[in-house]
Amino acid sequence: MSLDEIALEELGLAPRWVRKGARGAAPLDAAREDDAVAPSPAVRRAGAEAPEAPVASAVESPRPVAAPQPIEAQPAAPERTRPPQPVARAASPSKAAPHSSDEPPPLTDEDFAWFDTAAQPVLLHDAEPAQADGVPRNDVATLDWDALAERVASCTRCRLCEKRTHTVFGVGDREADWMLIGEAPGENEDRQGEPFVGQAGKLLDNMLRALSLAREENVYIANVIKCRPPGNRNPEPDEVARCEPYLQRQVALVKPKIIVALGRFAAQSLLKTDGSIASLRGRVHEYEGVPVIVTYHPAYLLRSLHDKAKAWTDLCLARDTWRAASGGKR
Repeated sequence: MSLDEIALEELGLAPRWVRKGARGAAPLDAAREDDAVAPSPAVRRAGAEAPEAPVASAVESPRPVAAPQPIEAQPAAPERTRPPQPVARAASPSKAAPHSSDEPPPLTDEDFAWFDTAAQPVLLHDAEPAQADGVPRNDVATLDWDALAERVASCTRCRLCEKRTHTVFGVGDREADWMLIGEAPGENEDRQGEPFVGQAGKLLDNMLRALSLAREENVYIANVIKCRPPGNRNPEPDEVARCEPYLQRQVALVKPKIIVALGRFAAQSLLKTDGSIASLRGRVHEYEGVPVIVTYHPAYLLRSLHDKAKAWTDLCLARDTWRAASGGKR
């Protein structure tokens, strides 16, 4: 080995050599072991001038200096040469990288179309004005009588508003002890805007007269539903749910001592039950903290005269319950 090569090896800059003529590519470390036994030709030529000990030290001394870390152990080079990884958000929507089913797909510009401020179609039952008489739309519990009546008259919370002629708000003494609640307006009620008119209304007036009551004296009459269902069908559950806040507010404003539910549907809607009239009669129930008595609808009694005696028994129970709630008042 020449002196230049020895100097480069001392500085750790010498190339990695293999022995010439070997069957396999012998690493530099193996060649150094042989050089430690057999000096290189350059050392032999200088044998007369330099002793073997310095030659051996000249050959072996670079070993601790020339032992650089293996290439794979040097972290800097692989990091500098590693190509940049693709970023999912930078990919175009048509060439998005595949993703697992457990992770949401990367967002694209199209995903932000949900935040557009363009006007959206309004459902019919949400078409009420945002403000009415300075009161928020859904704050029915704070309305007075006039504001509540106006709200009902302009209500579009369900599709019954499409076919109605008039809403049927209620009629009677707004400070009454007795409150009678029917099912839904019929054809005559829809035309006149008043509950219990026609033959059924006349029968109800006679029933009240037997109790020494009258439509305008200590009695308030309302319905569960304020609009007539087409063909006088029973209201749907969602129609009852959307209209019930109006009835709840009426009960809160009247503050009755007794409620009489007229008919199966009115009883089931008030008491949240599917029981029959036979199973609900003869007992005192409760709605919004007020005692409730269940009896037959006047229109049913027009077709079933034999049940009028049962209806009178129910009215007598209502009168006794009212007297108890009023402290024996007659």
